[in-house]
Amino acid sequence: MNKFYLKSMGCKSNQFEGQIVSEKLVEAGFEQVTKEPDANFYILNSCSVTQKSDNEAMYLLRHAHSLGLKTILTGCIAQIEKENLLKEPFIDYVFGNEDKYNIADFIKENKKYAVKDLMMKSDFCEAKLNDTSKTRVSLKIQDGCDNRCSYCIIPFGRGKSRSADSDFIINEINRYTEIGYKEVVFTGIHIGLWGKERGLNLLDLLKEVEEKTKIPRYRLGSLNPHEITKDLLDFLQTSEKFCPHFHLSLQSACNSTLKRMNRHYTVEYYLEQMEDIVSRFKNPFLGSDIIAGFAGETEKEFSITVENLRKSKLSKIHTFPYSIRKGTAAEKMEGHLPDKIKEERADIIKKISSEKFKKFIDSNIGKEQEVLIEKRPDKYTGLFKGVTRNYINVRLKEGEFNTLQKVILNYDNIIS
Repeated sequence: MNKFYLKSMGCKSNQFEGQIVSEKLVEAGFEQVTKEPDANFYILNSCSVTQKSDNEAMYLLRHAHSLGLKTILTGCIAQIEKENLLKEPFIDYVFGNEDKYNIADFIKENKKYAVKDLMMKSDFCEAKLNDTSKTRVSLKIQDGCDNRCSYCIIPFGRGKSRSADSDFIINEINRYTEIGYKEVVFTGIHIGLWGKERGLNLLDLLKEVEEKTKIPRYRLGSLNPHEITKDLLDFLQTSEKFCPHFHLSLQSACNSTLKRMNRHYTVEYYLEQMEDIVSRFKNPFLGSDIIAGFAGETEKEFSITVENLRKSKLSKIHTFPYSIRKGTAAEKMEGHLPDKIKEERADIIKKISSEKFKKFIDSNIGKEQEVLIEKRPDKYTGLFKGVTRNYINVRLKEGEFNTLQKVILNYDNIIS
C-alpha cells in the first residue's frame, strides 16, 4: 500500500485544504502515517507568504528526499514557481493549489506536474471536509485576493478573489451541525471580499447564517479594518452565534509605512474602530499581524508604531520580521534593513504583545464565559481543554467532550 506523510504550512485555509487532501488520498486507498520514515510519499502543502517560509519548505523537501521518500510539492510555492521546481533534484512532483485535490490520480498516472492558471479562474472550488473528530471546524468561504500589497506575493499563488455560493456555505454548516460540530470558523485568503463578484458582502452572508443554520457558534477569520463596517458591527452585536473574536489585518501602526505597503486605511481609523468594538462587546479578543522592519522603516516610523500599538485596544499581536519576497513591489524599494534591526524591532513588539495579553487575561478573571470543550481528558493530567467565545484557552477538571458549558475564569483554569 502507498503510504503518505503530509505537512501543511501557513494559513488556516492551507490547513483546511491539507485535511481535504489527506481525506481524498485515504479514500483512494492510500494510508496516512504520522512518521516520515514510514511513508513512501512526502507531501508538502506549502506557504509562500515570506522568503523564510520558502526556505523552510526547501529544507523540509531536501530532508524528506534524503530519507528516500518521493516528494510532492503543492500549495502556494508550487503555484507561483511552477515547472521551475522540477529542476530541483529533491522535488519529484509539483501540483498547484487547486490541483492538489487530484494527487492520488496524478500518482497513479505518474503525472509529475499540474498547475492551473488561477489568474484566469473565476469559480470557487467547493471542496468538502468530512472529518468528524473535532468540535470546531474551518469552512473555507473564499479564495484569492484582489489587493496588491507591496510586500505580498500571495495573489499570484491564489488568483483573483472568488467566493463560495451562499447555498453551499449554508448546506455545509448544516451538515457540520448534524455531524455534531458546535463551532464553525470562516476562513479564506481574504474573507472580507466574500460576495464581491456577485454584488454581495460578508454581512449578507452572515444574515443567512443566522437565519438558516442552527450552529451554536461561528468565528470570523482575518479582516481588513475598512471591512469591519458599522453595519457589520451593529449586526454582530445582536448575534447570539457570533464569537467576539476579531483579527484585524493591520501590518503596521504608522501611516507612512502603511502607504508604502499599499494598505488603504489609516492608523487613526482603526484605533477608533477598536474603541468602538470594545464598547460594543463584552471582553472581545482583538488580534492583529504586524510586520517589523518593513522596507524603509525609519527609527521615527518604528517609534510611532510602538506608541500606537501601546495605546491600541489590541489583546495580542502576532509579529514577525519583514522578509523580502521575490517578485513583489517591495523587493525593489530602497532602505531594506539589516536582519538584526528587524529582529530587534520584532522583539520589542512581542514584548508589547505579552503585556497586552496579560492585561486582557486579567480583565477576564472572575467573569463567566461559555466554553466549548474541544479536547478529551489529557492522558497525563486528566484535564479537559476548551476555548471561550472570546478566544481564551482553558483547562478544566470536569466537563464533557464537545459540549458548551459556563465557566468562571480564574488564573488556574486559563492557559496563557
